[in-house]
Amino acid sequence: MDNLTRRTFLGVTSLAGAGILAARAADTPAPAASAPAAPPVADLPPVADVFPTQSPELAREMVGVSHGNVVRVKDLLKLHPTLANANWDWGFGDWESAIGAASHVGNREIAELLLASGARPTIFSATMLGQLAVVKAFVEASPGIQGTAGPHSITLLSHAKAGGEKAKPVLEYLTAVGGADPARGDVELPPELAERYSGTYSFGTRDADRIEITIDKGNLRFSRKGMSPRNLVHRGEHAFSPVGAPQVRVRFSVAESAVPELAVYDPDVVLRAKRI
Repeated sequence: MDNLTRRTFLGVTSLAGAGILAARAADTPAPAASAPAAPPVADLPPVADVFPTQSPELAREMVGVSHGNVVRVKDLLKLHPTLANANWDWGFGDWESAIGAASHVGNREIAELLLASGARPTIFSATMLGQLAVVKAFVEASPGIQGTAGPHSITLLSHAKAGGEKAKPVLEYLTAVGGADPARGDVELPPELAERYSGTYSFGTRDADRIEITIDKGNLRFSRKGMSPRNLVHRGEHAFSPVGAPQVRVRFSVAESAVPELAVYDPDVVLRAKRI
């Protein structure tokens, strides 16, 4: 190979090599932008024992404030948007959701805010908001569903009344269909009988192992330290149901006009407490 041919060959080879390198460079992804540095572990709050379940305290607060505190609802949604679907058991299985709370008190602003944040709509929210087509679809798909009680045994018809003028067409529809305001089956409780049941009942040695039966506006109330008090609905024969839990029974034993004990059935006996 003479010098001219050799120089030409090397030049072509160099150009080819440069082309291959350029192609490879084009196929190589650009380095990713550096992610923001994570905060040091020492700066993070301690991990709760319930993690990854959300805080029960926050769930309870969310349901509570959804009855009427729109400012706090917004604060909690900023903290955890999924709290829009928070639920809480106030006692004996009386479960209430945040949207359920807003619905039974007729708080349209909070209900619409929760729905916009991902809360699951229900027949109760649709009723309060006056969504007639939705309510009709529920009833037509499941005849008799209008008799299902909401939180605290509040009827569907009551939700329609809470919705005010905008829910008037739903109120008229439910009234015409019937069955949306079933009676709870209360039995009148004479004041002297209520007094007989009131007192403190113990089922253990701790301060928390006490049941307080008190009278509030003529009705009995069941309370345990640190828990939400529950109103009791008289069913007759010394038996009561907590509001929102019609299948549960609180039965008082009576002997010679004295009431020495109470028992809770759900549906079998789950607690017996002796009167102090």
